[in-house]
Amino acid sequence: MTEELERILSQLTQPDNEVIQQATVLLKQAFKDPGIIPALCAVMCNSQDPQHMVHLICFILIHTNFCVHFTFSVQVRQSATVMLRLRVKKHWKKINPNDRESVLFAVLLLCRHTVRHSLSQLCAVMVKHETPDRWPALLELLNESTKSSNAQDRQVGLLLLNKVMESNPEPFKPHYNQLLQLFSSVLQDHSNPSALYYCILTLTSITAYTGTEEMAQMRSLVPSLIVALKHLIKADQDQASEAMEVLNELMESEVSIIVPHVADIVHFCLEVGSDTSLSDSLRVKGLSCIAFLIKLKSKTVLKQKLLNPILQTIFPVLTASPPPGEQDPEDEEDDSGDGTDDENPKHTAAQIIDTMALHMPPEKLFHHLLPLTQACLTSENPYQKKGGLMCLAVLAEGCADHIRTKMLSSVLQTVCQSLSDSNQVVRSAALFALGQFSEYLQPEVSKYCAELMPLLLGYLSSLNDTKVGHVTKAFYALENFMENLGADIEPYLPTLMDTMLSALNNTDNLKIKELAVSAIGAIANAAKELLVPYFPPVIESLKGFLTTTTEEMRSLQTQSLDTLSVLARTIGKDVFSPLAAECVGLGLNLTDTIDDPDLRRCTYSLYSAVSTVSPDCLIPHLTPITTIMLLALKSNEGITAHLEEDKTFVLLDDDDDDENENEEQNDAEHFLEDEPETDLHDVAGFSVENAYIDEKEDACDALGEIAFNTGAAFQPFLESSFQQVYELRDFPHEDVRRAAFGAMGQFCRAQHKVWKENPTETNHQALLKLLDVVLPCFLETVRKETERQVVMGVLETMNGVIKSCKGEAFQNPTRLKDVSHVIRDVLKKKTVCQDAGGDEADDEEQQAEYDAMLQEFAGEGIPLVASSVPADSFAPFLNDLLPLIMAKAKSSCPVSDRSFSVGTIGEILQALVSVPGGRGVAGRLSNRLLPVLVAGVRDSDAEVRNNSVFGLGCLAEAAGPIIVSDYPTMLSVFSNMLSKESDLRVIDNLCAALCRMILSNVDAVPLDHVVPALVGHLPLKEDLEENKTVFSCLALLYKHSRDLVRRKAQSALVALLKEFAQNNGADFQAAVTSLPAEQQAHLSAAVAAS
Repeated sequence: MTEELERILSQLTQPDNEVIQQATVLLKQAFKDPGIIPALCAVMCNSQDPQHMVHLICFILIHTNFCVHFTFSVQVRQSATVMLRLRVKKHWKKINPNDRESVLFAVLLLCRHTVRHSLSQLCAVMVKHETPDRWPALLELLNESTKSSNAQDRQVGLLLLNKVMESNPEPFKPHYNQLLQLFSSVLQDHSNPSALYYCILTLTSITAYTGTEEMAQMRSLVPSLIVALKHLIKADQDQASEAMEVLNELMESEVSIIVPHVADIVHFCLEVGSDTSLSDSLRVKGLSCIAFLIKLKSKTVLKQKLLNPILQTIFPVLTASPPPGEQDPEDEEDDSGDGTDDENPKHTAAQIIDTMALHMPPEKLFHHLLPLTQACLTSENPYQKKGGLMCLAVLAEGCADHIRTKMLSSVLQTVCQSLSDSNQVVRSAALFALGQFSEYLQPEVSKYCAELMPLLLGYLSSLNDTKVGHVTKAFYALENFMENLGADIEPYLPTLMDTMLSALNNTDNLKIKELAVSAIGAIANAAKELLVPYFPPVIESLKGFLTTTTEEMRSLQTQSLDTLSVLARTIGKDVFSPLAAECVGLGLNLTDTIDDPDLRRCTYSLYSAVSTVSPDCLIPHLTPITTIMLLALKSNEGITAHLEEDKTFVLLDDDDDDENENEEQNDAEHFLEDEPETDLHDVAGFSVENAYIDEKEDACDALGEIAFNTGAAFQPFLESSFQQVYELRDFPHEDVRRAAFGAMGQFCRAQHKVWKENPTETNHQALLKLLDVVLPCFLETVRKETERQVVMGVLETMNGVIKSCKGEAFQNPTRLKDVSHVIRDVLKKKTVCQDAGGDEADDEEQQAEYDAMLQEFAGEGIPLVASSVPADSFAPFLNDLLPLIMAKAKSSCPVSDRSFSVGTIGEILQALVSVPGGRGVAGRLSNRLLPVLVAGVRDSDAEVRNNSVFGLGCLAEAAGPIIVSDYPTMLSVFSNMLSKESDLRVIDNLCAALCRMILSNVDAVPLDHVVPALVGHLPLKEDLEENKTVFSCLALLYKHSRDLVRRKAQSALVALLKEFAQNNGADFQAAVTSLPAEQQAHLSAAVAAS
């Protein structure tokens, strides 16, 4: 069989498709012969007699170092090796023991004389089946070759070691100490770069499996590792770039390994990242390591005073001019502005600053950063200016509060001036910065509408449509700014819509049309019903785009679907509902005819939007809609495995129809079986197309919302949808994980809604079963998830579930304790994503804004829990949580922390009003909370004062008579405030707080003094939600002290009623008609006469 096999393999290497196809058929047949394994061994080792070869190998291994002389072509032997590996990797147990020995001996023989990648990978596959202790000869070979005095032997030994360890590192754990000693020696061998390369790759593969017993050895390797990487860079930059992954692995696996060497690692990576003689990919790798270190261990970076050296090194990278005659990729005219440019050092330098903003306290970051930024912005060099603007732009997300409260006016002025710069590079950077500000610095940035909108509209009108790249950046800035304007967009609406409709109708450039369609979506988000007059021409254009099936229209179609979804949510139910069924049909037709992940995800968003305005239109189509979404969640489409070598023979693992027709034959006769997935150990890496990630994320979001909005109609699809979404909780991409958890929460809310509408025991048990799966999953994720954004999403979703399900979420007897403890852990920074377990001292009063935001999401859960369970049950946990909240009210804490602290206290007290035992718990807490809230009333920040006043009012309402003795203090505080306060929202909340005191204990309030002061500040100006509290109070006063009201407040009350009638005509009229005729007449006359 060996000769025949050699002939077939030779044919497979011929440059003739017909010959290859014929050989493939023969090869499939050959693989059904049980003698295929020894035959492959023979070809691999170049013998014509497989049985003789086995004996020969045994003899050679025992008695000699005889070298085989090859006569088969290298290609054929390489092919045999790959084929053998493909069989061994999945069918080892089906190979008879003698043939196994053939493979083992053949591999060891060849390994002693030549190691190719394919042969080493065959070894790696076999190690998965034959652990080291069952294959001592392999250990002997590895030990002998890696310690050989011959440099070439060491190199091939390390290659073999690398492949074997990458395949299955865990069984080698007993040998880790010995391996680390070997690495320590090899890393000194600077004259053998290939040995260094394989040594470092092997170290990377075992790092995640090392334990505390190896820590000291691992730590001692780091200095040698850095030196070795420097030598490898000189020899082979591509290999060095790959080897540098070891730094990321060390950083992620165990902080104690790298903490003593963080400074050395940072300086090395800065040296690589700033060296313009190196390749861009290697420089990016060095800079990316720094960004990753900051993300994982920002406190260590600050403690070791590395912030300034990092900034001093990366700023020249960020502001570097491109080579003469060239431009930065994002400034080239064909740039699409979609952020998909290949990574380069300049982008990665900006990402480092972005990462700093997200993970460092702004006060510490800005102290070092601002001087560098200001120097760039005042430079005459356009690339210096661009660098300064890019720096401001990437700071906006992570340091939003700091910029909003301390420097918004000055940075906006800088950006506006840059928009009129003579250099387009600077103008483009300014547009990007303005877009970032508009996205992250709301609502404050919208207050500059009068200055910015004319500037943006003027800028847009002066653009040349042929410069699509720059037009794209202008639209980005305009969209982000418009989207948050709300009703303030009205004066600009005619100009905006004329511009957009003109672009849809009068330009042939599809990219400009796409930008205009996107902008209409942003306008709709702000304008809402104000857009109704423009709705018909917009819909007409969108329909035209969506019914065209040409490939060049695809991007425009996906954007049209996105904008259609926005219109469904914003234009008003009455306007959009007549189109709802047509939109669903349009989406289904598109996904039936076009296979495109972007297009599909946009249809998911459209269905989701339709479910909010007209769920009945969706219900008949739930089967095809959920089917396509679940297929998207389950699919591995878009995930590409990059193989180590040419997998010519993977075709042998394809489905074989002949075999499927003869399934009853013994498996031993069939080495060829279905193997739909590539073996992971053939894979050098994976890449995932973003479109498929986005599709999974949007499918999760849409399924959750559709489930909630369609209610009982979704019940037949709930279980299958939940199971598929639940599988994604460990998905590699964080956005998909976050969306999956969000959908799981929506499923819980949907089931609760179904139970409330149809309160059967079956529906109740289904809800409790779902909660018993979902809530423990949420709690574990909060504790163990590494990505902060995912944890924030889970906390937000859990809060939504608790808010909807209330007591049902706490039916499990341990749930209250479990939820309370997780909230406590987040507030104490004890979770994995908060860098728990690090040895750095923490500065409680200075942290990254996103770290504070994470704690706010946890804190928001406290009042929700308080409103869901009896107060006495929650009291022990509340006593543990309150000090953590109150600590953030100190005057030395940032404004955002102080506001969060007193606001949360107020919401807890408000929650206690409506639960059993709440009054007693609020009364017991009053002595602890009153001083905090009174101090907050005197705060310099209006929001802190506002929340503190709200809290005092809620304390009076919740504690009732228990705190009557504190009424004089509270009234004195409020009296002083009313005489000085200028913020209208604070004054509104002062009025509401006084009303709560009166409602809680009218006899304890000196009404003669309080009522005139109260009505003198009515009607409410900004916080109109408190009107309910105010009117309840006035009704009580009218019953309790009618004469007082007539004497002190009648004219003010009439004015209040008149204003209410003007602003809420329908509600006022409904209230009036509910009164007896005589009272109707009196009221109408009083309002008319005033």
